[in-house]
Amino acid sequence: MGKQDDGRQAGTATTEEEAAPREQRGIQSVEVSGQLLHALAHHGRPMGLKELATAARMAPAKAHPYLVSLGKIGIVEQDRATGRYGLGVLTLQLGLMALQQSNPVRIATPLVIELAQAIGHTVGIAVWGTRGPTIVLLEEAPSAVHVNMRHGTVFSIADTASGRLFGAYRPTDEVRELYERERKQSRAEPGAAVLPPWNEFQKQVDDVRLHALGRSEGGVVAGVSALSAPVFDHTGLMVLALTAIGPSAALDSRWDGQVAGALKACAQAVSARLGHRAERNGGV
Repeated sequence: MGKQDDGRQAGTATTEEEAAPREQRGIQSVEVSGQLLHALAHHGRPMGLKELATAARMAPAKAHPYLVSLGKIGIVEQDRATGRYGLGVLTLQLGLMALQQSNPVRIATPLVIELAQAIGHTVGIAVWGTRGPTIVLLEEAPSAVHVNMRHGTVFSIADTASGRLFGAYRPTDEVRELYERERKQSRAEPGAAVLPPWNEFQKQVDDVRLHALGRSEGGVVAGVSALSAPVFDHTGLMVLALTAIGPSAALDSRWDGQVAGALKACAQAVSARLGHRAERNGGV
């Protein structure tokens, strides 16, 4: 009986071991090197040995041989005049390759899916197209808003949260061209509200820059509001608008509300993955 019990227990243990996910074994020295690289990337400037080691939470005597090896392969380099360590040529080459291969929409999509579930509202991704802000992805939440909107829908620059956001952060010449086109169309349509002159629109987007958010409250579709947050690439250019859409009665459209905070956090996370540094680009 004892042997049979032991056998069954051993068999059970083996089955449980096989069923449990195994953590992949890595190389500890590479992970330690990663701590130093994370510290350099976080501070964004060359650092002395002691300062760098402290930031990486290790003793200078431990950090030094790792830095020597990283220097030999071009990951870091040491300034001979100051003794400070900075990122090397290979790191710069790898960074450029990563930026070239990065796709903003692909990077944003999984985060937007999570965001829609977290805030309980539909979230769309808009890009800057030849005709203006264009929807490329819609992630509907359980309480979906039925609006005549689909992939390829082009937003008005003047009247929508996404449009005003692009109007605030895209280069002025390309925004003005589309705005003047919209204004001309508004004057030609019987009964349509004529858009204000360019200088008045500029005052509207000043408010967008102040809050780093675009907002629309029932202006396009009655009873539907939207908030939109900008995504920037490594050059500081706005490349995406992440827009939450919901019933005006349910969507918290306050500048400092829960939806605004969640949108900004998501947009900043996507921007960071695209190489954007907020402090370098006006703190946005």
